[in-house]
Amino acid sequence: MLMRETRDYFNITLGLMLYTFGFTVFLLPYEIVTGGIAGIGAIIFYATKFPVQWTFFIINAVLIVAALKELGLKFLAKTIYATIAVTIMLDLAQKIVEMPDGTFYKLMGEGNDFMSLIIGCMLTGTALAIVFLSNGSTGGTDIIAAVVNKYYNVSLGKGLIMVDLVIIGSCLAVDSFGPFPVRCQKVVFGLCTMFIECNMLDFVMSWQRQSVQFMIFSKHHQEIANAIAKQTDHTMTILDGHGWFSGHPMKVICLMAKKRESPIIFRIIKSIDPKAFVSQSSVQGVFGEGFDPIKVNVKKKKEKNNNIGNNEDNS
Repeated sequence: MLMRETRDYFNITLGLMLYTFGFTVFLLPYEIVTGGIAGIGAIIFYATKFPVQWTFFIINAVLIVAALKELGLKFLAKTIYATIAVTIMLDLAQKIVEMPDGTFYKLMGEGNDFMSLIIGCMLTGTALAIVFLSNGSTGGTDIIAAVVNKYYNVSLGKGLIMVDLVIIGSCLAVDSFGPFPVRCQKVVFGLCTMFIECNMLDFVMSWQRQSVQFMIFSKHHQEIANAIAKQTDHTMTILDGHGWFSGHPMKVICLMAKKRESPIIFRIIKSIDPKAFVSQSSVQGVFGEGFDPIKVNVKKKKEKNNNIGNNEDNS
């Protein structure tokens, strides 16, 4: 458990560093509005010059207190860590990219706003996925999306989209962005950031969580099953098969596993039975114990029907 928690915090830190780099180098200098609390902080910064990191910190502090009961202390402990770390990283990063005249250095040069948008959102979307996969959160709208994802079958990317639409649309009310046509342009750019970032988030998380199905045909099925169960902590189903050509009965191991565990399983099979016949196929989703939870609402029977059933039993 200690090693797992240490690995999570290490990965969260890497994700936060990547997020800070993408936001301050590619998005903030070009006045590109994103979603989330960072987007709110950017809008306030462009309008009032109030530091982004402090807006980020204050709003997150309120949301963390509000979500403590729903998400639990363990999840929010990492969120608190991420909030403090991002606040410090954003402060340091802005000082690095700030020019002597108070403006930010534009790495992509003038007129390359959209190219900077694409690169920045790909980095921030990947960073958010790294943080989520490590059971953490950067706070802000991530907390709201995590609450929705806990109870409903709504992906984190879709959850963020719904919240970010409101934040990005608020650009139209900020006069400091310029005339109304320019503000509309900011909204369009913001919608592009939302689309790229959220799809990148879902893509990375889906890629990391890919599952596979193994069908293992071997005369040494017992030894292979025992070794896989011991080394991967997976359970299996043994199916009865019958060879058409040989006419002999055959046991088949049916196993669901994460795609990243495939090399381990193949090594086990080859070390025990190099002649084993193995079929591996990708599956759309695996739900249940050891995999993703089933997130659908089950309608409860009406109390009226229960009362009718009880009356019939009594009769």
